[in-house]
Amino acid sequence: MIITPVRTPKLSPGAPDLLSILDDALPEIADGSILAVTSKIVSICEGSVVPLDQADKHDLLQKEAEWYLPPELTVYGHSFTITHDSLIPTAGIDESNGDGYYILWPRDAQKTANDIRRHVTEKYGLTRFGVIITDSTCTPMRRGTVGIALAHSGFNALRNYVGKADLFGKEMSVTQANVSGGLAAASVVAMGEGTEQTPLCLMSDMPSIEFQDHDPFDDELRLLTITKEEDLFAPFLTSVDWKQGGNDAMRRHLED
Repeated sequence: MIITPVRTPKLSPGAPDLLSILDDALPEIADGSILAVTSKIVSICEGSVVPLDQADKHDLLQKEAEWYLPPELTVYGHSFTITHDSLIPTAGIDESNGDGYYILWPRDAQKTANDIRRHVTEKYGLTRFGVIITDSTCTPMRRGTVGIALAHSGFNALRNYVGKADLFGKEMSVTQANVSGGLAAASVVAMGEGTEQTPLCLMSDMPSIEFQDHDPFDDELRLLTITKEEDLFAPFLTSVDWKQGGNDAMRRHLED
């Protein structure tokens, strides 16, 4: 796999339309490529930001999250939340590279991924092209952050090994590879977390990717998420007293 970070100008709230930024920044794109886009520039371009002096971060995360834990439960004073089907600190709200603003998560990362895929495939005449919207999070008992995928479009995000034999003929019963998550992790390493100014990343030479010529179907997206109760980490996720956040629409979706 070849990973190529793409530099852009510094982007602050009030930045141009995201598709215009992509048009200016992206080089010629080869068929069979995947574009990773950080959620931060999506949020900046769509105005999902709040000035630091106009909101309290903890109050803000309670509004953005479906569920949250009080900050005093952690040694660093951060709240863990369940936001948009993800376990994430502070509902994904970030201050770094925000130029005086809290940067929220995108309003609809999936729609943005679909729109970018459609725009780029039409512009470059591509038949096999994918998009990932990325962010970073922390992993239990491991220092440092790792990239995650908030949304994807244009390729199969799961590779299912259930029912297939391993190297020694044993049938696998639970293994599914999260392709979008793995690609997000690789791209975030290449894009960096500081002053690199490369919030885009092109990935190519990936013969194992199963490209699709459509937006992900609802049933495909549902396969990517599981409830707290059926999660491998259910003993931890269900043993704490989650507080109800203000994101009612997403919470109702999770409870359906």
